[in-house]
Amino acid sequence: MKVEFAPLSIPLKRRLQTASVVQWVFSFLGLAQCCIVLFIGLFFTRLWLVSVLYATWWLLDWDKPSKGGRRIHCIRNSVIWRYMRDYFPATLVKTAELDPSENYVVGFHPHGVLVAGAFLNFCTEATGFSQLFPGMTPHMMMLTLWFRVPFFRDILLSGGLVPSDKDSASYVLRRRGGGNMLAIAVGGAQEALDARPGAFTLLLKNRKGFIRLAIEHGAPLVPVFSFGENELFDQVDNPKGSWLRRTQHRLQQIMGISLPLFHARGVFQYSFGLLPYRRPIFTVVGKPIKVEKKHNPSQEEVDRLHQTYIEELCKLFEEHKTKYNVPEDRHLEFI
Repeated sequence: MKVEFAPLSIPLKRRLQTASVVQWVFSFLGLAQCCIVLFIGLFFTRLWLVSVLYATWWLLDWDKPSKGGRRIHCIRNSVIWRYMRDYFPATLVKTAELDPSENYVVGFHPHGVLVAGAFLNFCTEATGFSQLFPGMTPHMMMLTLWFRVPFFRDILLSGGLVPSDKDSASYVLRRRGGGNMLAIAVGGAQEALDARPGAFTLLLKNRKGFIRLAIEHGAPLVPVFSFGENELFDQVDNPKGSWLRRTQHRLQQIMGISLPLFHARGVFQYSFGLLPYRRPIFTVVGKPIKVEKKHNPSQEEVDRLHQTYIEELCKLFEEHKTKYNVPEDRHLEFI
């Protein structure tokens, strides 16, 4: 006898979508701290052996993050991420084919507050990455700091995240046979401090490390712009020169992470909270820019390719902005 399940009611589906987003937001805000407390706290209970065994495993597995990570496909394919995709909703848009025999450096813009588009598209299968780009394996770079947190590091590795350092990047781009995509949120934590609705300012003018990396490995560059990324949260006014911006900048220098004071909606009301607004995200993947391999590129060569990259990113933005409700008179600005 065939058993059929009734489709989820709309209210229940929305609750599941909201729950998945709550999990995502607070996994980055509080899960790391919880993992630290759990690891240390277990030493003072009868389960102390769990922390001892994990510490042993941690030492043996210490180099794994810098050697391509350890993705777990059942976690990347979890239904939780599909509910999260539908919450906004989020869509991955392909504009050109990527040759799976090559490795690529992908520049993701803008960073936004919590890089929601990058996470959904490159760390999960919710938006159908493998179907759109068959033969490609995405690796998203994240601050090395988070890979030093017990338990939390393994959660990050399961999604295909790798530390944002040169050794980790080089390991991915040196892999023979191609098919690897190294995604970098170029603006980083500093750009997050300018993430607010209607903002199209990118921290890119002096960000050239990823350009040099691409040249050294002969990896084509792929510009990506995520429309709607900055629309998910409001942020407390922090103009440059203000005491708040100086404090945030100082904390970033000390800790390596920025602390934007963001807010949006709540779980049961829409006026204030830490959940992102339900606004669509369209992550558009541009066409690859051919890069000639050179072991020790000159600054002039880096600058020339950097300018080409900016031109292609602007072209990508201008070609698609009106499709995604960006006014015709708005253009990208670079700082």
